[in-house]
Amino acid sequence: MRIIYFCLGWVMVALGVIGLVMPLMPGVVFLIAAAACFARSSPRLEAWLLDHPTFGKPLRDWRAAGAIPRPAKAMACAGMTIGFVVFWYSVDPSMPLAAGVAVLFLAGAAYVVSRPAIVDPDSSV
Repeated sequence: MRIIYFCLGWVMVALGVIGLVMPLMPGVVFLIAAAACFARSSPRLEAWLLDHPTFGKPLRDWRAAGAIPRPAKAMACAGMTIGFVVFWYSVDPSMPLAAGVAVLFLAGAAYVVSRPAIVDPDSSV
């Protein structure tokens, strides 16, 4: 089972790095999953992620309090809104499908907004 978690952890790291540079794709969510996989397979790689200068702080904040920084909350909600608008205009979905997707996006946004916010002291937000 450790090898499965180990491989899955690397897949999550790859998706997380892609998400950090691709618009509308989350990055930290995949890195949180990677840290969880590495916790079950490689404590050394888990420590590497948690201590990483770029990825570490959001992962530690999530572990400590389930917290999401305010700018990340705003970006997540904006990304979901933009994603829905693109879906609406590019797919021209039926009303039940559009309503279903809207409900899922709203549920995701509600979860993100409901998490505690940690204000980054280096941020002006």
